[in-house]
Amino acid sequence: MTTTHRITLLAGDGIGPEITAVARLLLEAVGRRHGFSLSFNEQPIGGAAIDATGEPLPASTLEACRQADAVLMGSIGAPRYDTLPRDKRPETGLLGLRRGMGLFANLRPVAISPSLIDASTLRREVIEGVDLMVVRELTGGIYFGTPKGRVDAEDGVRAFNTMAYSDHEIDRIARVAFELARQRRGRLCSVDKANVLDVSQLWRERVEAIHLTSFSEISLSHMYVDNAAMQLVRDPRQFDVLLTGNLFGDILSDEAAMLSGSIGMLPSASLGESGPGLFEPIHGSAPDIAGQDKANPLATVLSAAMLLRIGLKEEEAAADLEQAVEQVLAAGYRTADLMAPGCRPLGCMAMGDQLLAAVENSPSAG
Repeated sequence: MTTTHRITLLAGDGIGPEITAVARLLLEAVGRRHGFSLSFNEQPIGGAAIDATGEPLPASTLEACRQADAVLMGSIGAPRYDTLPRDKRPETGLLGLRRGMGLFANLRPVAISPSLIDASTLRREVIEGVDLMVVRELTGGIYFGTPKGRVDAEDGVRAFNTMAYSDHEIDRIARVAFELARQRRGRLCSVDKANVLDVSQLWRERVEAIHLTSFSEISLSHMYVDNAAMQLVRDPRQFDVLLTGNLFGDILSDEAAMLSGSIGMLPSASLGESGPGLFEPIHGSAPDIAGQDKANPLATVLSAAMLLRIGLKEEEAAADLEQAVEQVLAAGYRTADLMAPGCRPLGCMAMGDQLLAAVENSPSAG
């Protein structure tokens, strides 16, 4: 009997519908090759949900995500929503989705494709062979801490946010990072600002405690976030697994994305202690090119590969997608953000067609 996996699809805003359309076609293709089917349930989120319901995360969307085997998302946001109250903006819907699904661990792999080494702004000898994983805590820290807000003060308006972590929140994300390091090359670098922040001092203490009690065979180091930002562009090959809090991870993972030449290349997975995961590219909605067939779908396709591997345990199908991306890049096909002399420019859907051909023409699945 054919296995059917339930996927909630959140296309979102801007280029989201374009890039998720490509990923869906490829997921269906590898499903046919490997003997499983996919049932897609499309739901609105972000600006699309605001337009349809007045809310950035309708209760029906959150429930559909909770009931799925995995969730694939495109992107959210557009400038026309920036004047809305904070609780009505698209980004609030994404934060609510993470909190509502209990997705506390964000995994962002950064591996440099051999075909894109010369697309990076860094020298070949700096980035060749880079293969690291950013593990970002996703439901705590300054994005969720209280109190927060704006008040009238004697000298004008004062705005404030609170960076806060409990030992439980730190322990569980540290365990995820140490387990990944155990599966990879056995090195973990924890990023903080323990020289000035109390919350970072607790972060460092708890990471060291988890290391001592459960993962003593892993090589653990600590690095202040400002130094980590510098080291990522000076010598990124020194890193295996980078463990960070929510704010630092948001910034550092986008910086790490540019090692590959474009933020349009990096996928991500957001996971909880149980239930389905959320898989999405780390880039934004790029409203300036939305609907123009210019978007790079590769990060979304690679997110779909993570969905297959981590969310559905379909390892061979995941490898098919990753190999298709490498094959198409090696053949010189590029979207605009990756263009280089001698390469062949493609739009979003044409890139999808090349990927589909690579999947369908690869050796038969076993």
